[in-house]
Amino acid sequence: MTVTPYRVLLVGAGNIARAVHMPAFLELPSDFTVVGAVDADPAAARSFAADFTLPHHSTDLAASLGEVRPDLVVIASPPVAHREQVVAALTAGAWVWCEKPPALSLAEYDAMTAAEGEKGPYAPIVFQHRFGSGAEHAKALIASGELGAPLVAHCQTTWYRDDAYYAVPWRGKWATEGAGPAMGLGIHQIDLLLELLGDWAEIRAMAGRLARDVETDDVTTATVRFASGALATVVNSALSPRQLSHLRIDLRDATIELNHLYGYGNGDWTYTPAPGVEPGRAAGWASPTEDVPSSHGAQLRSLLADMRAGRRPRASAGDGRRSLELITSMYKAALTGRPVLAGEIGPGDPFYTALHGSVPGWAPQESGR
Repeated sequence: MTVTPYRVLLVGAGNIARAVHMPAFLELPSDFTVVGAVDADPAAARSFAADFTLPHHSTDLAASLGEVRPDLVVIASPPVAHREQVVAALTAGAWVWCEKPPALSLAEYDAMTAAEGEKGPYAPIVFQHRFGSGAEHAKALIASGELGAPLVAHCQTTWYRDDAYYAVPWRGKWATEGAGPAMGLGIHQIDLLLELLGDWAEIRAMAGRLARDVETDDVTTATVRFASGALATVVNSALSPRQLSHLRIDLRDATIELNHLYGYGNGDWTYTPAPGVEPGRAAGWASPTEDVPSSHGAQLRSLLADMRAGRRPRASAGDGRRSLELITSMYKAALTGRPVLAGEIGPGDPFYTALHGSVPGWAPQESGR
């Protein structure tokens, strides 16, 4: 049976669309056809369309939605535009695949998901680290109880971003980036931590502006208690010369470790058995034969299956919201100096609409930055 490829419209013609999204779609030519690009900069939209031989380019998303009638809209624009663009695409009847961070606040995210239909279209977030075979394998082992109860975890995104990186006008500002490195850099690793350990219960945190001229922050640290009782530390930095994305989970019978930078394969995961664990049992924890690296392509293939089946995809609605809720709670805990419980931030809480929570010294009108 011949299946008509889905029509794709890319919004945001920057490097992430060029270097990551387009290669992922070009690997699936029978399933997707990219038909156009939209960007606020007309030259960027025009050159993107020319470079990839796309029939349409524009600076006007509403006009493009009406003209090309896409089945899937990819949002690869700066975070400040996500809410408006996602809602516009969903309202036009298209599915959406939105880059991280999903929105500038929980209020914006909730407005986005409110525009989804009961039976679609849906708007999953790009959280590709969930979709590699290494993460799928670890999740299955933890969920089965084979490794014992989770006890301690460490989630580290220690990257390096210099002054030139923050010279881009929308970076480092609450109103356009939403928050600091936890939001723009560490959200992927945080999402993977939550994918493996499930619901969290309480968070305590600190944030600092230590070395970059930013309005938000350049470092956050946090301690998280999970519903299971497990305790985790979460560190996000834009100041670390030796860059690393690190995840470690100590369970009763094993330690799982993942070390990578921007993506992993099976070889980046290690399993260390606890003393007394039978060698034959530990051998059963070996990585799966198929090595599927974490990538946009891996998540896109999962999204394709969901689109064909007409079902809600992973990393959408509440599933896509949980990392943003944890990060929002991290900032509330850091800026108020008190613990925050899961689920406590909702309408009426100042952190629901902005991650600075209007706290003096951090909110833009108070900081003078």
